[in-house]
Amino acid sequence: MGEGRPGRARLAVLALLGSVLVPLVAAGLRSALWALAGVAGLALAAVGVWWTLAHTGALRVLGAVLSVAAPLAVLALYATFGMLGPAVLSLALWMLAVTSARTALAPGHTVSGQSAQVLAEAPHSPWILLNPRSGGGKVGRFHLADRARAAGCRVVVLDGGQDVAELARRAVADGADLLAVAGGDGTQALVAEVAARHDVPFVVVPAGTRNHFALDLGLDRDDPAAALEAVTHGVELRIDLGYAADRVFVNNASFGTYASVVTDPAYRDAKARTTLHTLPGLLTGQDAPGLRARADGTHFDGLQALLVSNNPYGRAADAARPGRRQRLDSGLLGVVCVRVRNTAEAARLVGGPRSGGLVRLSAREVVVETGTDTVPVGIDGEHVVLPSPVVCRSAPGVLRVRVPRRRPRAPRVSGGAADWPRVARLALGRDRGSR
Repeated sequence: MGEGRPGRARLAVLALLGSVLVPLVAAGLRSALWALAGVAGLALAAVGVWWTLAHTGALRVLGAVLSVAAPLAVLALYATFGMLGPAVLSLALWMLAVTSARTALAPGHTVSGQSAQVLAEAPHSPWILLNPRSGGGKVGRFHLADRARAAGCRVVVLDGGQDVAELARRAVADGADLLAVAGGDGTQALVAEVAARHDVPFVVVPAGTRNHFALDLGLDRDDPAAALEAVTHGVELRIDLGYAADRVFVNNASFGTYASVVTDPAYRDAKARTTLHTLPGLLTGQDAPGLRARADGTHFDGLQALLVSNNPYGRAADAARPGRRQRLDSGLLGVVCVRVRNTAEAARLVGGPRSGGLVRLSAREVVVETGTDTVPVGIDGEHVVLPSPVVCRSAPGVLRVRVPRRRPRAPRVSGGAADWPRVARLALGRDRGSR
């Protein structure tokens, strides 16, 4: 066990104590009242957001005002009575404590099983598919076709209307021993499935708009050409793929409100306007999806939204890596369920996962169904309709991904939820189980 972990555990304990002591020193026992005022402000803001999303007319306007005015009023109150500085310092110390505790308990390797990586031999016949429309034209701006040819790749440029998976299958039949894609996550997923099915290596070139898959692989999304190094001088990882029925996903499959919103043809050209127009009916009206799900042995019903991800996402409150997957090789699906049916439940969301409105867990299989024959699903941002029920599963380690040897943006694995008794034992040098 390295000396750094006890040091991080001690930092976590000291920061946690500091987050409690700072408001106590500033306001004594009255700090509890200030904390309650902050929670009340957040609850009112949550109610405002709910009214904005779930209603129209005057109630929507009132909700928009409340969602902004409530936190501003709390900040003004804190500033007036000299509590703004202590509150900000206490929050910063708490975030430092949580981050330090999780890293102190981390097993000490990087995302996607990098500790088990193998040096990859250069392929004899690499093939790459370029989508010139992805990312506002990144393929052209970064001269990816010329750079791919220089790396020895046979280049195919997508010109619209072509079957991406069929192009990849044909490439393998013609002797390709590596498949690569410069495009968005939806295109990446289609070719990744072919690569996994034929057990050939796969290279991700982040030429799309968001490229969440590339981000979680540790690739530099601002320099897509750098990913081409993986073709000739890469290392190979074994990672998972997710499936929703027979559709593969590298990031996630979403059910419920988001999946229903993206079915509207107007969504692509006016996302915000279409979302605000559609959500009231989906959240409180007759169009509400009413999802039911079973994640391994846990049952949920009355869900408005459900996200199933290829490996779990980090918590939004994790200052170290918010909203990123720390692993892509756990063999598990991440599951996030949302169930908010009224104003009171929206206010209780401030309580976090224990509120009941937001549930997070991991599972090997998730079954999703509605009262209809089909279910709209957003798979890696693409809209599809699947027969109900939809079985989502993880396919562990089926994809051989090649990445550059140096990935400075690869996230570190954290220790999950902070186990404070164990952190304290580690800080005192008494945690024998971690040795």
